[in-house]
Formats: sequence, structure tokens, C-alpha cells
Amino acid sequence: MANIKDVAERAGVSVATVSRVLNGRSPVAETRERVLAAVQELGYRPNNVARALRTARTGALGLIISDLTNPFFTELADAVEDEARSLGYSLVIGNAGERPAQQDDYIRTLLDRRIDGLLVSSAGTGSAMLSEVVASGTPLVLLDRTVPGIDAPCVRADGRTALTELAGHLAALGRRRPAIIVAPAGTPTGEERLELFRAALAEHGLALPDERVGSSPDLQHTGGRRVMNAFLDLAEPPDAVLATDNLMALGAMDELRARGLRVPDDVALVVYDDVPWFTHIDPPLTAIAQPTRELGRAAVHTLLARIEGQPADSVLLPARLVPRRSCGEPPTL
Repeated sequence: MANIKDVAERAGVSVATVSRVLNGRSPVAETRERVLAAVQELGYRPNNVARALRTARTGALGLIISDLTNPFFTELADAVEDEARSLGYSLVIGNAGERPAQQDDYIRTLLDRRIDGLLVSSAGTGSAMLSEVVASGTPLVLLDRTVPGIDAPCVRADGRTALTELAGHLAALGRRRPAIIVAPAGTPTGEERLELFRAALAEHGLALPDERVGSSPDLQHTGGRRVMNAFLDLAEPPDAVLATDNLMALGAMDELRARGLRVPDDVALVVYDDVPWFTHIDPPLTAIAQPTRELGRAAVHTLLARIEGQPADSVLLPARLVPRRSCGEPPTL
């Protein structure tokens, strides 16, 4: 069985350099790639128990995802795992299922396993265990969602520019009665997207009254359908709807079809979060795309900086508007 000295000889580096790479501390990409190639060729498996005794580290990171059934979070988790593995770390994933209590259970389990650091895309508005993570000194980075009262950097997308462009896009297409389906009331992400969209619409003389703001009780298909049902019962139903989650958007589309209405002829539909199969829906859905894989990579690097005791600020990466055909765009788009 190959040992660390064999890896060092194959890669042409010192044993200390191999150790730094396996602990995610190699500053030179070329060196890291050479060492990881040697590890793979030789089938070397580090002794994580011995390494933990020497360094007080396990080489494992934890990731809590709010809901793995949501395509956005599935891709985000995949990006985090790819980046962690490329840097010599294993990843333990827990699915909170949008339930804070379940999130707490996973956090306790991960802390018991002595992970080196924790990434959390929080369920709801957070949970009591997050404060305990901070108090314990375990490096923590929030992902996609901020949590009030938690002192930790957050890596997320900035939708300001994309929502501003969307407001202008809808106004240019003659949509005068916009509406929005947001996340459950009280969630920072949902409130932020609502306020940004409302402000952007106002710049084009478009109002977003409370009757055209629908809060889904969950981020699921059923919630989006219930909100769209309420919108369509209004005396003046909306002529454009922004769903701030992809599963809610599909529920909204199902309700429109159940009522015999067409997208975009009767109601324009926009989705916050883009997934590859949106191009195959009829009509292809206009979306606000988050830089999902870039967010995953940035989150890993931010967490590793915290593990190394280095400064680690929050990261904002821009989302972008992707016009397709679901708002009545001309065929050239």
C-alpha cells in the first residue's frame, strides 16, 4: 500500500508539501494538481484518524442544505463537493428539508464527528444550533441565505441588477400589473427579493400592491399553485408573475393551465433560479440565473480561510437576467 513518501516521490515534492495539499493549504495550483494526480495513480488513502490526532483536524467539512429536492440546492451541493474534493477534503451532507429541527439534528451530528468547518444554507430563518456553532468556535460560513443574529460570512448571489433589468424588461413588453410569489414570510432572502423588485418596478411607474404579493407557506410546487390561484381570483389579476423559486414557478404554471390560461399570452411568468430544462418547456422560461457553481466554490474557499484563521468576508456574486419566451419576448430573443 502506498504511503505519503511514495506520493511525494511520484509528484517530485517534499512530504511536507503533500501534507499541505491534502489539508487544503497548497497555494500553487500546479503543485496541488501534481500531488492529487500522484494520490490517484498510487491509490493513496490518508490516515485521517492519525492526521486528526496530530493536527486536531479530520479533513472533513460539513454541509447542511435546506432542501435537496430543490434543483438549485442540488447543484449547489454538487459544486461544493467537487471543490472540497479537489482540495483534499471529504464532505458530509445533511438535508434539512426546510425544517429547522431537522437542521439542528444534522448540525449536532456533524459537530460530534469533529468536522473542520461547516457550511449552512439555513432552513427557514435559522435555528438555535447555529448560535452554538459560533460559540463553539467551529468555523462557519452561511450559504445562499443570511441568518439574523449569526456572526458568520455569507456567500450568496446579488439579485439587485437582475431584478432591475427584469422590471425594465416587463415594462418594455407592456406588462402593467406585476405580481410576485415569495418565500415564507420572515425569510431574509424572500423579503430582500420583494423589496428590490418593488423598488425596481417603481422606477418604471409600476406598482406592486400587497394584494399582488403572495407568500407561499413553503418553497414547493403546491405553495406556488395556491398563491397563483389567489392571484387569478383578484378583480384585476396580474399580467406578469415573478416566482422567486423554481418549484413554486412550476406550481404557478400548473394553476394557469388548469384555468385554461396561456403563458405568455394571458400571464407572463418569470422564475428566480434557472435550471437547464427551462429551455425545453413550452414556452421556454425567462429566468434570473444565479451563479450556482461559482457560489459553491467561493463558499468552500471562504470556509477554508476561516479554518486557517485568515480573514474571511462575505461574498456577493451577481445574478443575471436570461430572457427567453415566457414574457412575450419577440422571437429574436
